[in-house]
Parts: sequence; structure tokens; C-alpha cells
Amino acid sequence: MTALQLRLRSALALVTGAGSGIGRAVSVRLAREGAAVAACDIDGAAARKTVQLLGQPQSEEGEPPRTHAAFQADVSEAGAVRHLLEQVQACFSRPPSVVVSCAGITRDEFLLHMSEDDWDKVLAVNLKGTFLVTQAAAQALVSSGCHGSIINISSIVGKVGNLGQTNYAASKAGVVGLTQTAAKELARHGIRCNSVLPGFITTPMTQKVPQKVLDKVTQIIPMGHLGDTEDVADVVAFLASEDSGYITGASVEVTGGLFM
Repeated sequence: MTALQLRLRSALALVTGAGSGIGRAVSVRLAREGAAVAACDIDGAAARKTVQLLGQPQSEEGEPPRTHAAFQADVSEAGAVRHLLEQVQACFSRPPSVVVSCAGITRDEFLLHMSEDDWDKVLAVNLKGTFLVTQAAAQALVSSGCHGSIINISSIVGKVGNLGQTNYAASKAGVVGLTQTAAKELARHGIRCNSVLPGFITTPMTQKVPQKVLDKVTQIIPMGHLGDTEDVADVVAFLASEDSGYITGASVEVTGGLFM
């Protein structure tokens, strides 16, 4: 990718859930597009491993060299999220102009047997965590007068449901509603908010699914195969860049045609 193609050369991107799966792929792609990346994960060692994969970000001519950085935070804790944004701004001397909420967990069980604790944990990370990061990042951008792009990772499951995932489906449906409302409220501040709805993507999360289930899923995907994390990262990079400058409040499905 040549310098002319580095769409995010002046961007600072905060990615949560950056230690693995979609979050790691997004971090790699945004760095390749020229962004400086603040990679955050509840597993600090995993975030540091991601940063090791990123290389050095491109600097504008005349600018001092920039670098990437790893951060550890539990996005379900308001104080931890506030501290994260403070750390990022202290490290890079500005708020992140691109924010991607990838942090998410599953605690699967059928509705008839799901515990309240498993419901609460999934909603706390997937929905409350996305709210806290979106709010804190938006507050930092508005107070500094900067424009930005906030991208929240939902799931096609949030649109169509899935057996054994009432908690996950509810959390991801909530992410879409949160993002659409944030888009309406923040547009006047020059902040765009969009969500991405992956289908079945090859990640550590889907690797826990029995192979026979994955085989059945693959049979009903029109494109005939599971997606790669890079497929999601490509869409995130587009939404992060000015190539999508007139897009906000959108929900982009990355599913290989599943449930269309």
C-alpha cells in the first residue's frame, strides 16, 4: 500500500478487544492504513502481542515519529473506561479520532436454563461496555472540538437471533440501537457512528462451536464458507476513513449473504 493509499495516516485509533479475533485483525488493518493504534484488551499481554504485530505507523513529513501502544482495561467498568481514555490522551496528546468497540464475550445457554449471572455478564461487556467506550470517546472528541468515527461491532445474531444466545443476541441488538441513536446525537459535532454486523467469522469464539454445527452453518451461507476476521476489518477501515464521510447510523452486514 503506497503512501497515497494510507487513508488513516493522521488518525489515532482506539480498538477494544484488540487482543484476539476481530479486534486484532482490525488493529492490524488500521495500522496498515497508517493509523497509530491504541490496542486495548482486558488481557494486557494479548494487547501487547497485538502491538508487536503492527510495526511503526507512518508519520507525516516533518512530524516526529509515532508509535502504537497497548492498554489494559475492563470495558464493563465505568472508572476503567474513563481511565483508559485519560491514558490514551496522555500517551498520544489527543483523543482517538477512530474508536472501534470489538470487546465481547459469550455465555451460551438456552433461555429455559440461562442464569441471571450469565445474562448480566454478557450485557455488561457487550452492551454496557460499548456504551461506556462510545460515551467516553465522544465526550473527549466534543471537548477537544475534534471530528471522529465510532464503529461498534454488533452481530447478525442481534438482528435474527440464535439458539442458546438470548443474552448475546439482546446485547448485540442493543449495540445497533445505541449506535443509531448516538449517530443522530453526535452528527452535529462531526462524529459519525456506525455498526458492523459480522456473521459466522473464524475467530477464537467460533472455534468453540462444534464442527458439525459449523458444517451445517456453512451449508446455508450463500457464499459457501465462513468469513475471515480480515473481511470485517476491511469494512471497519472503510467506515473509519473519509471514504465513508457521508455515512452515519448505518449497520453493515458482513455475513457472506447469510440471513439476507
